[in-house]
Amino acid sequence: MQINDVRTDDLNISLSIVVDKADWAEPKKKKLNNYRRNAEIRGFRKGMAPMSLIEKIYGGQAMGEALNAIVSEQLDKYITGNNLEIIGEPLPSEKEIANDWENGESLTFEYDLGLRPEVKIGVSAEDKLDYYTIAVSDESKAEYKNELLRQHGTLVDSEAIAEDDFVTADFEQGETKIEDTYIALRSITDGRIKKGFIGLAVGATKEVDIVKAFPNETDRAAMLHMSKEELEALAPKWKVTIKSIRTFANAPETQETWDAIFGEGKVKSAEEFDSAVAERLATQYAQESDYKFSQDIRKYLIEKAAISLPEAFLKRWLFAANEGKFTMEDIEKEFDSFLEDFRWEMIRTEIMKANDLKITREAMENEARSFVSYQYAMYGISYLPEEQLKELADKVLADQQQARRLFEKVENDMVCNFARQSVTLNSKEVTLEKMREMTK
Repeated sequence: MQINDVRTDDLNISLSIVVDKADWAEPKKKKLNNYRRNAEIRGFRKGMAPMSLIEKIYGGQAMGEALNAIVSEQLDKYITGNNLEIIGEPLPSEKEIANDWENGESLTFEYDLGLRPEVKIGVSAEDKLDYYTIAVSDESKAEYKNELLRQHGTLVDSEAIAEDDFVTADFEQGETKIEDTYIALRSITDGRIKKGFIGLAVGATKEVDIVKAFPNETDRAAMLHMSKEELEALAPKWKVTIKSIRTFANAPETQETWDAIFGEGKVKSAEEFDSAVAERLATQYAQESDYKFSQDIRKYLIEKAAISLPEAFLKRWLFAANEGKFTMEDIEKEFDSFLEDFRWEMIRTEIMKANDLKITREAMENEARSFVSYQYAMYGISYLPEEQLKELADKVLADQQQARRLFEKVENDMVCNFARQSVTLNSKEVTLEKMREMTK
């Protein structure tokens, strides 16, 4: 057996493994003996078929298995023996190899290895970055307070229809009458028809072309409790009589509302409500500032580290590792983004290791709680009892895929926080709109 290596550059090695017949003869023989012991061939008792027949049936398969085991072992020995940090897995060379599989006394196998470069990068006060903060304005507090009260609001009766109201109405056409039909005004797509409803009171009537008002045939039929066929047999214009009008009203500023928003007893007056709103906004704005900084420090450190990668090898490895799920054209389109993520992962790993940063179980649990709280807040539920929050967070961590995603999030945050404490920050105040524009 012979191994030849050619280091084409600092990031790529071409490896040639020459396997002699003497190397594969005995392993192949053992494989064939195993096949013979288990072979059930008509005309022979189990395990008693002649070896010549076993060779004829299983010879190629046995040789392939023996060679695969030999080559895999040699690859592992070469990588560990030379203390190589490789990317992905060794890939068979794209060069054509003239092996005589029938009568050859030796066979050659060539592989390409992509090497993981050593990353040396630190962060210190010599690194200077901007850090953007957002001021909590009176206008933003008023808007957020209104948003919170609206989230906990209810539908109430109204005297006249407004743009976002909900209406029940009777629809009549000749002898056909459909009572108490529910209409959300925002579902009317024709602007002129919608405008014609605004200002109408209970008892008012108007003629409506429902095809123009509600273009989706399925929605029209469901609204009028008819099949599509029944609806098609009728004219598009209907007499509509308003039966009731419901509008969405903000929740009143009461103890019950404050408890629903912030938790029982945490806010007890209008003044405390104002302070809690300002505090929550400041927390949200701080998160946006941190997110902007995480974008900036990531870009800064990637450029500073200037990590070279075996790009041609990486493209081939991505194609092979995904087993045909992506074409090479797909990989080319996303390759720059992949390289940036890959480099950032390497930088994070180096900073964590160099500064002895550890991800604890407590950090993972806190991240899972934040994730659950955020998910529920999207549905207007801003407070969850502690016991329920813990139970939901534990379920998230039990999901391997979600736990891995949260682990990466915690690691990313730890590295960004470490960098923020280490570099020199130039604080700049911007408006919320400007911040959103910068972080698109």
